[in-house]
Amino acid sequence: MVKRNGETVSEKEAEKFYILKETQEQEQYKQLLGYVDENFIGLMDDMIKIIEKRFSVRLHEHIHVALTDHLFYAVKRVRQGLDISNPFLTETELAYPKEFAVASELIDYLNRTLNITIPSGEIGFVALHIHSALSSRSLSEVNKHTRLVGELVQIIESTLNIEIDRQDINYLRLVRHLHHLIERIEKDNYVDNHESLKRVLQEEYPVCYNLSWKLMKIMQHRLQRTIPDAEAVYLTLHLQRLSKR
Repeated sequence: MVKRNGETVSEKEAEKFYILKETQEQEQYKQLLGYVDENFIGLMDDMIKIIEKRFSVRLHEHIHVALTDHLFYAVKRVRQGLDISNPFLTETELAYPKEFAVASELIDYLNRTLNITIPSGEIGFVALHIHSALSSRSLSEVNKHTRLVGELVQIIESTLNIEIDRQDINYLRLVRHLHHLIERIEKDNYVDNHESLKRVLQEEYPVCYNLSWKLMKIMQHRLQRTIPDAEAVYLTLHLQRLSKR
C-alpha cells in the first residue's frame, strides 16, 4: 500500500527500515528518494551490506546517500551510451587493493542484476567511495590524494623521459609509498632520519635526487604541510629503480 507523507508505516507492512540519525543525512536521503526508484534503493542496500560483510564493519550512514547517488547516475550514463573514463584507475587499485576488489564485485553484481555493462573505470570511483566510508575521510580528500599521486607520476615520466609500465613491481612500490607518505604527513605521523645516506644518494644519483625534491615541494604545496627532508632518500631510491628500467 502506498503511504502519503506523514503517515505511519508499521513494522509488519514494511520490508526494510532505513534509519538515518544525522539530520543532514536525513535531508539528503529525502532528496534522493525524489529521483531514485525504490528498486534501485533496495539494490543499493544489498550492495552496502556486501561491503559491510566483506570488511566486518558498520559503515557511516553517509554512504547510503553518496554511493547511491553516484551509481544511479553512472547507470543512467551507461544506458544513454555515454562513456565513463578514469585516468587514475591503476593508481586507485594499487593504493586501495581491498576496496578495489570489493568495488569490482559490486560492479559485477550491478551488471548482472540490471543487465548492463558498466565500464571498468567505474570500479575505481566505487573503491574511493568505499575507502572514504571505511576511513571516515571525505571523498574530496581521498580524490585529492589519488589525483596528486597521478600528477606526481606524470612529472616523473616527463623528467626522466620514460614511460612507466603500470604492471612493473617498482611502479607498484612507488605508488603505495606515495599514498602511505601522504597519509602519514596528513596525520603528522612521520619520524625518520637518513642524513648520511641522503648525502650519498645526492652524489650518486643527482637527477633522481633533485626530482625527489621537486615532488616533495609539490606535495608540500598541495597538502599545506612540511615534508621531512628524510623523504628524499626513499623517493630517490624508488626513482632510481624506475629510471634503470
